[in-house]
Amino acid sequence: MKRIALLTLGLIGATLSAAHAESFIDYAHVRSVTPQYDRVSAPRRECTDEVVTETRRTDEHSYGGAIVGGIAGALIGNQVGGGHGKEAATAAGAVIGAMTGDRIDNRDNGPTYEERPREVQRCRTVEDWQNRLTGYRVEYEYQGQRYSAILPNDPGRNMRVRVSVDPAQ
Repeated sequence: MKRIALLTLGLIGATLSAAHAESFIDYAHVRSVTPQYDRVSAPRRECTDEVVTETRRTDEHSYGGAIVGGIAGALIGNQVGGGHGKEAATAAGAVIGAMTGDRIDNRDNGPTYEERPREVQRCRTVEDWQNRLTGYRVEYEYQGQRYSAILPNDPGRNMRVRVSVDPAQ
């Protein structure tokens, strides 16, 4: 019975050690390192200052002639007719006098145009494509076999590798 128990324990121990692979750290020779890039769009805002010329219309309109003409026309119209006709003549004289006085006063005051330079900022979005480093493709050799991996850093001439040994069955 003791013999069977010892034999069973030995088989269990051998099975457990075979299931757990041994590993160790060693060094491999690096044959080549190639940087790996992704092309990424980075939009940016580009602004420029420009000088533009604005043309403005200015009307220099005077109302003094209309006022004086209206008063003069009302006084002249008041001198014509009698009764309700006098009131109508006064009103008509005021309107005609205001229009005439306005035309006389503003006959040389046509619209004028004035040009003013002004600075304006114009902006636009520009697609700026950039290459971003994502890692390094490393070709290396260990025990006569060639391997490759993508690594975050350049490992140099030699690199550490984890070697795992498993029994073949």
